[in-house]
Amino acid sequence: MQANILPEDSPPGVTSSRQPGFLQSISLELLGLLVFVLFFNLLAGIGASLNETGLVVLGLLMAVIPALLWLAIFYRIDHAEPEPKRLVIGVYLTGLLLAAALYTPIYGAIFAIDQWIGAYWWSQLLGGFLVVGMVSMAIVYGAVRVVVFDNPEFDERLDGIIYAVAAGLGVATVNNFVYVMQHGGVDLNIGSIRMVVDTLGYASMAGVLGYFIGQARFEKTPAYYLPGGVVLSAALIGLYFFLIDHTAAVGLQVELWRDLALGIFLTLVAMGALSWLVRRANEETARVSQLSTAGDSWEPKSADEAASNSGGES
Repeated sequence: MQANILPEDSPPGVTSSRQPGFLQSISLELLGLLVFVLFFNLLAGIGASLNETGLVVLGLLMAVIPALLWLAIFYRIDHAEPEPKRLVIGVYLTGLLLAAALYTPIYGAIFAIDQWIGAYWWSQLLGGFLVVGMVSMAIVYGAVRVVVFDNPEFDERLDGIIYAVAAGLGVATVNNFVYVMQHGGVDLNIGSIRMVVDTLGYASMAGVLGYFIGQARFEKTPAYYLPGGVVLSAALIGLYFFLIDHTAAVGLQVELWRDLALGIFLTLVAMGALSWLVRRANEETARVSQLSTAGDSWEPKSADEAASNSGGES
C-alpha cells in the first residue's frame, strides 16, 4: 500500500505516512497471536505436570502476553511518528486499573451477570451490549480522555485508534486474569485460544471508539457524537462475543479454532474499515484546507487599483 505523503503544514489531525504501518502492524499482530496459540498448544503436555499454583502463575503470564505483544508490534511498526511509550503504556495501565477496580463491584455486586447472562440467547446479546460492552467502552473512553486526549502528542486521527486499542488491551488483560483465577489456572491449549479471542474482541472494538475519539479531537462534532461512539462500540462488543459463542461447530477443539478464525476475521474487518474511514476523513480535511487556503490567497483589489486597471485597458 503506497503511503500518501502530505506536506509538513498539513491540517491538524491528518495522517501522513503512518497508515500503511498501522495496517502492517495489525497483520503482524494477528500472526504473532497465532504463533502464541500454536506455541502453547505444542506445550500442552507440560500443563499436566504442573500443580494448581503453577497453572495459575503460568496462566497469569499468558494473560499478559497477547496485550504486550500487540503493544510492542504497534510501537515498532509505527516508525513514521511513534507515540511516546509512556503515554501508550499509561493508557494501557489506566484501562487495566479501572477495569480491575470496577470488575467485581459492577459485574458481581450490581449486575451479578454470571447468574443470568448465559441463560438465553437474548440475555447474552443484551447483557454483552448493555453491561459488558458499555462498561468496558466507558473505561476505554475514560482512560484515553484522562491520560492523553488533551496532550499535544495526540496530533493525528490515527492516534485515537492507537490509544483506544491500548486501553482496550488493559480491559482484556483484566478479563484474562479473571478467567485464570476462576479456573484455578488454565489449560495451555484451550486457555491460549480463549485469551487471544478475548483480546482481539476488546482491542478491535475499542479501536472503533478510538475513531470517534480521533474525530472529536480534530473536528467540531455534535454533543451526541462521542456518546454515540461509546454505544456503537459497546454494541459491537456484545455482537462479537455473541457471534463467537453461537456459530455452529462440532467438538471442543474444532470450536476453539473456529472461534480464533472468526475473531481474526472480525478484527481484520473492523481495522480495515477504520483505516478506510481515517483515510477518507484525512482526504476531506486536506481538501477543505486547500480550498480555504486558495480562498485566502485571493484578495479583492482596491477601488483605486480597479479604476487604474480599467483606465489602462481602455
